[in-house]
Amino acid sequence: MKNRTLVVEFLLLRLAEGWVLWLQAVLFLMIYLMAALENVVILLLTLVDRRLHTPMYFFLRHLSFLDLCLISATMPKSILNSFTLSDSISFLGCVLQLFLVVLLAGSEIGILTAMSYDRYVAICHPLHYEAVMSSAFCVQLMALSWINGGAFGVLYSAGTFSLEFCGSNRVHQFFCDVPALLKLTCSAEHTTIEASVAVGVCYAFLCLVCIVVSYVHILSTVLKIPSKQSQSKAFYTCMPHLIVVSTFLGTGAIAYLKPAADGPPVVDLLVSVFYSTVPPALNPLIYCLRNKDIRSALGKVLRRVRSSCCVSVEMDPLAVGGMPVGTNEDLM
Repeated sequence: MKNRTLVVEFLLLRLAEGWVLWLQAVLFLMIYLMAALENVVILLLTLVDRRLHTPMYFFLRHLSFLDLCLISATMPKSILNSFTLSDSISFLGCVLQLFLVVLLAGSEIGILTAMSYDRYVAICHPLHYEAVMSSAFCVQLMALSWINGGAFGVLYSAGTFSLEFCGSNRVHQFFCDVPALLKLTCSAEHTTIEASVAVGVCYAFLCLVCIVVSYVHILSTVLKIPSKQSQSKAFYTCMPHLIVVSTFLGTGAIAYLKPAADGPPVVDLLVSVFYSTVPPALNPLIYCLRNKDIRSALGKVLRRVRSSCCVSVEMDPLAVGGMPVGTNEDLM
């Protein structure tokens, strides 16, 4: 009979050794801080600027929140382990990390689908836009995305950690992920997790179909517009969303639908790093660079901050080398 020990922790894979490990940790830290700052800026802009209180920016705000949480679920632990020269993550920590990654990724697919429907209604049925995309309906779509993501998070984490783990506890990945954890299990049957993955693939495919159908209708409507300028404007509003969808679903499909391989291939690691870091860092840049309203709101905030700083400097006599004026009593 095979000896089996209770797994109380897992060892995550180091992406490098020696000074290269420190360099990788600094690089990850810079990427994480940049992504966090970008998504926080989008969150604040869509909250503060009244012009951005529309359904499109409502979904963009939640997309930024999901991206911020998604990169925060994986990167900080990897960065901390690199700086402390530790590989360990507790069993419960691994469960939580897997649950959060699946929850956030599943919710993000739902939000991206809702954003495509928003663009479909705005371009194909502009006269009914306010009636269809009401505040209540937007909240319902957002809540449905979170509920679906939460359900998949429970299914994936419960299905994975209901299996028996024996032998090595080294995860061939820099965070706890389903394919890497399944290589460590000694259970003969993976029925629960395989069923969960099948349902997840069907959900992602259904969302992709909805997005494609929405954009087929959008393309058909836009090509009927006689004005080239109006056509360009319509495509311009849809392009950021198309780029984000292609990046997120493309990297996700490569990460989870590729054939399983033994050991830690470099390609698998690169795909996982790309999937977990690039979309959260890239999405805000895509929307900022190609969205006039976001750029305008950001410029307005920066001008306001700069003017308030100038006013405070002018009003503060100590800032120009002066001394505060006081009464004789103050000087005594």
